[in-house]
Amino acid sequence: MIVPLTTVLYTCVTSNLLKRVYEHKHELVDGFTKRYKIKKLVYYEVFDSIEEAIKREKQIKGGSRKKKIALIESINPNWSDLYYQLD
Repeated sequence: MIVPLTTVLYTCVTSNLLKRVYEHKHELVDGFTKRYKIKKLVYYEVFDSIEEAIKREKQIKGGSRKKKIALIESINPNWSDLYYQLD
């Protein structure tokens, strides 16, 4: 999951995307996302195993900001909030 707020991009791994984004939207979790008011889901990937997800998270985090923006815009050029499209 990559979430922007002005200049902040946040990447994480979760086993329950709906719950995690809901918690961030309602500021139920203290820390980075609450401090920077990160509430918008603009990109996500689904994996069969946590190991695969963590490997991909590290790959994304290790990339440049330019690469992260290109990744987001490849599937979400308007940076729409994808939370409302989740099942």
